[in-house]
Amino acid sequence: MNDISRIAISTGGGDAPGLNAVIRSVTLAARNRGWHVVGIRDGFNGLMNPEEYPNGGLMDLDRQSVRGIQHTGGTILGSTNRGNPTRYPVEQPDGTYVHVDRSDELIQRFNDAGIDALITVGGDGSLTIGNHLYEAGLRVIGVPKTIDNDLDKTTATFGFDTAVDFATECIDRLFTTATSHGRVMVVEVMGRDAGWIALHTGMAGGAHCILIPEIPYQLEHLAETILQRDRTGSRFTIVVVAEGARPVGGEVSVIGQAVGQAVQLGGIGGKVAAEISALTGKETRTVVLGHLLRGGSPTALDRLLGLRFGAAAVRALDEGENGIMVGLQPPDVVYVPLSEATRQLKLVPLDGDTMRTARDLGINFGDRPPLDITSA
Repeated sequence: MNDISRIAISTGGGDAPGLNAVIRSVTLAARNRGWHVVGIRDGFNGLMNPEEYPNGGLMDLDRQSVRGIQHTGGTILGSTNRGNPTRYPVEQPDGTYVHVDRSDELIQRFNDAGIDALITVGGDGSLTIGNHLYEAGLRVIGVPKTIDNDLDKTTATFGFDTAVDFATECIDRLFTTATSHGRVMVVEVMGRDAGWIALHTGMAGGAHCILIPEIPYQLEHLAETILQRDRTGSRFTIVVVAEGARPVGGEVSVIGQAVGQAVQLGGIGGKVAAEISALTGKETRTVVLGHLLRGGSPTALDRLLGLRFGAAAVRALDEGENGIMVGLQPPDVVYVPLSEATRQLKLVPLDGDTMRTARDLGINFGDRPPLDITSA
């Protein structure tokens, strides 16, 4: 199990600040063990479709190629959320698409390239693919990556702190213009299935209402919160909405779906703003932060976490591990079976301390009338 001379690293799914720190850490830790390291372009596409790349689908990684990248955003390898080898989209002559399983072909290409093990960096989708490849015979170590912080078996994923930090700065700026004009500001952030970004950003930024996927909302409760604030002299309100939030008995807001991708969520901020304006008569504005949360330089915390995860993944290989994900369980980075790490998403616990704090602060989540602050 420890007979390793050449490993590969892939980055799949949405990009996240801290990916380049992982790539640097993996490269240096492996090179210091005498291993050769290659990066796969655009998830697994570099191996499956090498003809689409000028110099082939693999990038040799050495000390020079990863120098000075840990503070940069994105990924030097590229990424994609359309290259699932277990359901690869293939266009038919009539323009329609069918999905085929190219796993066996992909594993053969790993073997042909002389790759002894894979370190795959990604979210629940990429790690589920990694687990499938492991079960099919490939040696795999997973590294958790998502700005949504919704991967189970790790207390944190890199990219989350950067996203929250930037979103909080945006709300700080919106606060001043909202107070100046007495407006309602609706801020839409990422968060398809879990409301970690919305919750942490809203609390840190001083939002008055937060809508998250875990709690179906009723707009009437938000409207009453806004009108109550007006009556007490606070003519502005900040509302933070996760893209996966939905009303009671309703569905998430979908704007489209590309071939090989999950449905694309979006538009909930504008819908919430329009309904708030209709219910309250207040001037309401919408700001969609969207992919701004993925970009930019990672915070020091995310850089350090990426470096720790990358080095731990190489150590795991050196120790003979296989089919595991490295995860943060403070103060240590631990090994968790990929099958357990991808079994379920980590949602916001509604009875957790952060939620209890938010309730104590009087933040409205759209599931109940606001607290009576007129007599407070």
